[in-house]
Amino acid sequence: MTAVLSGRDVLAVMPTGSGKSLGYQLPALILPGATVVVSPLISLMKDQVDELNRRGIPSGALHSMRPPAARRDVIAAARGGRLRLLYVAPERFASDAFVQLLDELTVARFVIDEAHCVSEWGHDFRPDYRRLKAAAAACRTPDGRRRPPIAAFTATATPEVRKDVVAMLGLESPQVLVAGFDRPNIHLRVGRVDDDEEKHELLPELVGGRRALVYAATRKSTEAAAATLTAAGIDAAAYHAGLKDDERTRVQDAFASGALRVVCATNAFGMGIDRPDVEAVVHFAIPGSVEAYYQEIGRAGRDGRPATATLLWDYADVSLREFLIDAPRQDKRRNGLAIDPADVARRREMEHRRLRRMVAYAETGACLRATILRYFGDPAVRVPCEACGNCRPRGLDAHDRELVRTLLAGIAGAGERYGRRRIVAMLTGDTSELPPSLTTLPTAGALRHVRPDQLRRWIDSTSTAGLISVSADKYRTLSLTPLGRDVMAGRTREWPMRTPERLPSIWTSRRLRDRFERFDRRGRLLRTNFT
Repeated sequence: MTAVLSGRDVLAVMPTGSGKSLGYQLPALILPGATVVVSPLISLMKDQVDELNRRGIPSGALHSMRPPAARRDVIAAARGGRLRLLYVAPERFASDAFVQLLDELTVARFVIDEAHCVSEWGHDFRPDYRRLKAAAAACRTPDGRRRPPIAAFTATATPEVRKDVVAMLGLESPQVLVAGFDRPNIHLRVGRVDDDEEKHELLPELVGGRRALVYAATRKSTEAAAATLTAAGIDAAAYHAGLKDDERTRVQDAFASGALRVVCATNAFGMGIDRPDVEAVVHFAIPGSVEAYYQEIGRAGRDGRPATATLLWDYADVSLREFLIDAPRQDKRRNGLAIDPADVARRREMEHRRLRRMVAYAETGACLRATILRYFGDPAVRVPCEACGNCRPRGLDAHDRELVRTLLAGIAGAGERYGRRRIVAMLTGDTSELPPSLTTLPTAGALRHVRPDQLRRWIDSTSTAGLISVSADKYRTLSLTPLGRDVMAGRTREWPMRTPERLPSIWTSRRLRDRFERFDRRGRLLRTNFT
């Protein structure tokens, strides 16, 4: 904030949730004139403008989802000097009428939010980012000078990207502020799967009852992920650019208000969906870069509480990313800006290089946190981090503790008269063959989002931790120990226990195990063919 108020050009690289928006919003209240904020996503603009106006700070946004009358109202308010912040999409700068509007305004600061997009998208995908340097020069400051100070903010920028952003925006002797990249409250996990079917099997358990974001590579896969969660009894909705404007607004508002717990979003549009209490982020496909991955997992745990970030991927994801990178660009010009074929070739090579680095992260057996921090040049690397799937099995987070209490309550509610098979069936909602005394329990179906095989491992871990005991007779009846009763009642909030490993480093799929079992039963010849 001091750097922005001083009048210098600024490039600030700070982790998601560390207060970047405050870095320009508070100066906007102090400085005379309006602050123009360039933002890549309509959802991101809507979130911020809604919150600013709720706090009594006059703000407006110009983007394609707003009806013409609303856009005219915003322009009139800007011309009348009634706005402190004006949010715009980069495509606005292709409009001569908008550039003329900038010349009529008094602009205190010219801000670029999510500034890494200038480098990642500005060369080809959204070339209007290349207009920002000239657009800033067209603005008038309160003292009549041209070109207000420029401030660029991002959470993800390697030294290479920072250099590119400075050059493309024409920053003059900028004050570059780089904070640490570590988000120690986010537990990192990676699991390689065989195919999409296995992803869908795992997804309900990974989300569970938590507030979560699921990132997918395509519109179709966001809808498929949302359908899988909905079928598992988890309230979820898809969010992508192909939805009608009113449907996107409905999903975003429901998530922002807390009425909707899970959103399955495409990678770019997911950036704009924001709540401080997101407890889990699941990637349903490998992102195109470590930068994109870090940006997206940064939506978790912004309130400082423990959160998890899980990457599910297979090599089909990588092939899809490579195909999208190499797909021919149809337009030779976009919005009047020529696209240099040599520049396109350079960008493709850079995107392939970034993808290879992302795959290297997904495949590494080293500390996941240290791998990310080293990528961004952060010196604060501590190995082992003890907070990623490659360093050690994680302890229980708030979601896991609630799962254990539900498991204990199910055993107690069943009268401590049943074995593991019936308790698992009751808790997961598979009640067709159960007696009425189990089907009518409050806990019946309470853990339907957990796969039965995983819940059996939870029972084993809970038994190992001394919370339940198993009878020595043939019925193997489950009952609570004194410690288990204290945990269930909330009298004990912490207990020595680890989660059963959900995503082992060397992944063995259920389908692969089934094949081995089938071939074992059928004899030597089929086993030889399989080998």
